[in-house]
Amino acid sequence: MAWKVAEGYSVAMRRRDFLKTGACAAAAANAVALPALAQGGDAREPLPGGDALNPDGIRVAGIRMVAVCSGKYKVWTKRMGTGPLKVLLLHGGPGFPHDYLEAMESFLPQAGIEMYYYDQLGVGNSDIPDDPSLWTLERYTNEVEEVRQGLTLENFVLYGHSWGGILALEYALKYQHHLRGLVISNMTASVQSYLKHIAELTEQLLTPNELAQLRALETAKDYENPAYRHIVEERLYPTTMCRLKPWPEPVTRAFRLANEKIYNQMQGKSEFEVTGNLKDWERWDRLHEFRVKALTIGATHDEMATEDMVKMAKMMPNATSAICPKGSHLCMWDDQSAYFRHLLEFLRSL
Repeated sequence: MAWKVAEGYSVAMRRRDFLKTGACAAAAANAVALPALAQGGDAREPLPGGDALNPDGIRVAGIRMVAVCSGKYKVWTKRMGTGPLKVLLLHGGPGFPHDYLEAMESFLPQAGIEMYYYDQLGVGNSDIPDDPSLWTLERYTNEVEEVRQGLTLENFVLYGHSWGGILALEYALKYQHHLRGLVISNMTASVQSYLKHIAELTEQLLTPNELAQLRALETAKDYENPAYRHIVEERLYPTTMCRLKPWPEPVTRAFRLANEKIYNQMQGKSEFEVTGNLKDWERWDRLHEFRVKALTIGATHDEMATEDMVKMAKMMPNATSAICPKGSHLCMWDDQSAYFRHLLEFLRSL
């Protein structure tokens, strides 16, 4: 980039010559753009505006802190790529950070899509207050709107994976007028539908002895028992959560950084028994209200029934569904080619 520095100064040094030849406007443009490139920036990317949480006119790799809870806390966001189509990503959990969605970086920016990571309050790079009253679906829904306002997003695509799919549906019910598109990935329309499928899967995947042991431990609420953790983490997760061996580092990192307090309060002690405050969530009866163009993505080996993903799309007036034949709950990793083919086809159709 050294030649850019020299060229920038050369333009400034020859200013009088350009004025004589009538090239003043071109010289002024170059004098601004070229030094910006010499400093390592992208002249196509506007400098971010500052506020109480973010410096003015300083490039920080697309990172922007956004005030939530009426300014009491802040959450971390990161923009990647530039383009007219903007996608806000809602990660799963509850209580897991955005890290496992990093597969998106290999596909969306290259397709000219502007994507935004966002760590929900309580996880990852965002504030982590110790306040159980914050971990509710209603408050998180309001938080998404605060993030949208903080990022000045309008006519954007909202993507939600797993718990993020619940959050995306709830947001769209209140703020559909802001959306250009909606993607619900690996999440059915009710927790009871999810539990029904999970029960069927455990019967198929476990031996009779393992199944009896799992049920006994659940009845005793002995979730910290090594036997329980072995069945869940060694027998069920490798088949239904992510089928790759080894798991990709962003996935193991997300598990390592998860906030178990949030997960336990909202979900429960494991993926296979919901005891938290989401246990009665259901939206089958409101799917007809979604007028925005939508996509539901599922996978053959997922914790969520493929039949539910197809059913959801049929009940939404302007939706389609896609199933990844080799994938599980994290099919953006274990059936990557199919997953991103479907996702990018949908996004390009908007």
